[in-house]
Amino acid sequence: MRIEVLYFAWLRERIGVPRERVETEAGTVRDLVAELRAREERYDAAFSDVSAVRVALDQELSDFDAALGDAREVAFFPPMTGG
Repeated sequence: MRIEVLYFAWLRERIGVPRERVETEAGTVRDLVAELRAREERYDAAFSDVSAVRVALDQELSDFDAALGDAREVAFFPPMTGG
């Protein structure tokens, strides 16, 4: 399956791109992260502590155990804070 992956804030800085189209066999977000981490060191560094990362599937907050299903977009970003 092909999916659009978006990276925000320090994740974008570590990986070096704001978005990319990814061909994946992943069934869950966690599986997708494992595939990305195996690609190269910059992904591994960005996702080394997933407790500091939030995820949204098709612009809806989700979790790392969520099935990708027919999602078209996965977004990764740091936790949001109010001010």
